[in-house]
Amino acid sequence: MKKERAYYENVDKKNEERLNEVLTTLPSFCKTFFRGIEHKTASRTRVAYAYDLGVFFDYMHDNNSMLKTMDIHNFPMSILDAITAEDIEDYLSYLKYYDKDGVAHSNDERGLKRKLSSLRTFYNFMYKHEYIDTNPAARVDMPVIHDKAIIKLDVDEVAMLLDEVESGDSLTKSQQKYHEKTKTRDLALVTLLLGTGIRVSECVGLDISDVDFKNNGIKIHRKGGNEAVVYFGEEVREALLNYLDERKDIVAADGHTDALFLSMQNKRISVRSVQLLVKKYSQLVTSLKHITPHKLRSTYGTNLYRESGDIYLVADVLGHKDVNTTKKHYASLEDERRREAVKYVHLRRDN
Repeated sequence: MKKERAYYENVDKKNEERLNEVLTTLPSFCKTFFRGIEHKTASRTRVAYAYDLGVFFDYMHDNNSMLKTMDIHNFPMSILDAITAEDIEDYLSYLKYYDKDGVAHSNDERGLKRKLSSLRTFYNFMYKHEYIDTNPAARVDMPVIHDKAIIKLDVDEVAMLLDEVESGDSLTKSQQKYHEKTKTRDLALVTLLLGTGIRVSECVGLDISDVDFKNNGIKIHRKGGNEAVVYFGEEVREALLNYLDERKDIVAADGHTDALFLSMQNKRISVRSVQLLVKKYSQLVTSLKHITPHKLRSTYGTNLYRESGDIYLVADVLGHKDVNTTKKHYASLEDERRREAVKYVHLRRDN
């Protein structure tokens, strides 16, 4: 059991180190916030909050005459009450496009929403625990998110993708050399993503012992640290068995013995490597769609909803804590099903 958790413990350790590093650049009172949310949030979430708060306090430092002469780490907590809702609105406007240390940055609607959400969480905590008297972030409206069509692979594109992974015929000569060594692994990995809808982070964290062929299930670690069992069909089973037949003869690097999917260096495959792998093969199938591991997850969710018509099942299998998240992503499909309903009700029978 200790080995099984080693990967996730290592991820948390690295995130905590990153958080401590970022905390040295934030006002000292921010430590109170991060201590308070430690047991309620994932380490990755806390790191994201820290980076977002860093951007905010950098902005306040550069654009507030009172704060310009002060080191950010020495900002007094009283500045939180001095900041107004208008200051935060100006900050969001600045975030749309800005230049920092010669590097251009931009944020779309979702980026702005995340930045404000981080700030709201911070202010809500400080206000709730009576460290401050005002909560200007609560008075700023969330940016409106305009719905985008779900980018996914069509049924024929899924078949073409798996064919390309298996054959490697359309790859370049240099890519084909590596393909001979990795095609069984690549096919198992892509088939697993398409056949279960798991996140890329959940996929790379899998250990060999997490696969249960008796029940055709895999044990995964969800966002937030919860464990769940996701079941797979015969195509996934066959692809995994073929890969494991090869995997048993590979001597993994020290510390990576338990990892299910290995890199060319015989270490646990990284999220970035899976992203590049999916990109390499999907570009052979469609040049118009930017396919990522998350888009393979969307493809699975779409297919599951079309086949089952059960949005609660989709939410459960995908690990969405709130079914409204699922409904929002698959709203266009729900409308499609409602339109289909007219076929089943007839007011007058044809004579």
